[in-house]
Amino acid sequence: MLAKIRVAPGERPGIARRDTRDDLGFESRERAQARLDELRERLELLQRRLYAEASRSVLLVLQGLDASGKDGVIRTVFEGVNPQGVRVTSFKAPTSNELAHDYLWRVHAALPARGEIGIFNRSHYEDVLVVRVHGLAPKTVWSKRYAQINEFERTLAASGTTIVKFCLSIDRDEQRARLQERYDDPTKRWKFSMGDLEERARWDDYQAAFDEALTRTSTPWAPWYVIPADRNWFRNLAVASILADTITGLRPAYPRPPDLPADLVIT
Repeated sequence: MLAKIRVAPGERPGIARRDTRDDLGFESRERAQARLDELRERLELLQRRLYAEASRSVLLVLQGLDASGKDGVIRTVFEGVNPQGVRVTSFKAPTSNELAHDYLWRVHAALPARGEIGIFNRSHYEDVLVVRVHGLAPKTVWSKRYAQINEFERTLAASGTTIVKFCLSIDRDEQRARLQERYDDPTKRWKFSMGDLEERARWDDYQAAFDEALTRTSTPWAPWYVIPADRNWFRNLAVASILADTITGLRPAYPRPPDLPADLVIT
């Protein structure tokens, strides 16, 4: 599975040509749910070990167009994980204070501490996606950011932060159906914005921007995975599986306890 959805360094992922309903021949939905339950138990244990060890961190980056399921991944994959060791940051349009600093300033402040799993719902990649598509900065500015981001992430990796990045890829018709459902459902309409339709009108521009960003910034120390996201059950399963395998590879362990008496009876 990983060979098909992991973007090799320098590889152009061809976002627009990918099958967003692909389940990679994995499993039925029912079996996938059972597997997801197992993975969540495994993640809960891994997170406890990572938190207790308190020497390294994990950063999960989620990018995708509106309604691609970023919130759903966070809510579903991390169900049961102790929130004390997980930090979620949603990056909105920058504030005036954030705009007064370099574009990575607000990202530094949101990075996970040692022992934490950090989740970025959107991220520093907005500065080569939205900024590019909307022309918020000239090409001479945003085109330099790919290399800057690579070096930024290389520094994080060298400092003990393991980075894994997911691009949630959905079909345009699927996005239309999800936005319509969001509008029609009184409990979800608060999430709907007319700005979503303005962004949807730039679909092709975003496809090109994502393609360039993933091509230029999937590295051995911070790889990108393109997740077919039309099927929510497969999207969640794929993210949970890759994340669990990534943290397992770190082999987090409980620290050795301090010197204690051989026999201790607490009264």
